Amino acid sequence: MKKILVVEDELAYLKLLHDQLTAKGYEVLEAKNGKAGLEMAKNEKPDLILLDIRMPIMDGMTMLGLLRQDENGKNTKVIMLTNLEPDDKIVGKVVKDQPMYYFVKSNTKLEDLTEKIHDVLSE
Repeated sequence: MKKILVVEDELAYLKLLHDQLTAKGYEVLEAKNGKAGLEMAKNEKPDLILLDIRMPIMDGMTMLGLLRQDENGKNTKVIMLTNLEPDDKIVGKVVKDQPMYYFVKSNTKLEDLTEKIHDVLSE
């Protein structure tokens, strides 16, 4: 069973993702901020991380940068999720730390996201 870590501070969206991914047969781990997400990623070694950008304590960009410095995390598959429209600063940082994809939550249907998750985990 593939393991997905969802790092998201919006509880309603976190529950929605958890329920949808569990129904698709994935093991789902949850963290509500980047600090907890980084620790969980290092300990659990998920197959994929769904990572929000704006969160309390540690944001997703910082978490991704630190994850990429870790031997086990440097090749972990990551999909960035945000309500921010990509600007040059965000896009530059995203490219540098190499997530697989970048989705704007408000513009993305849950079915499209779960399809992309399936594709990424099938690679």
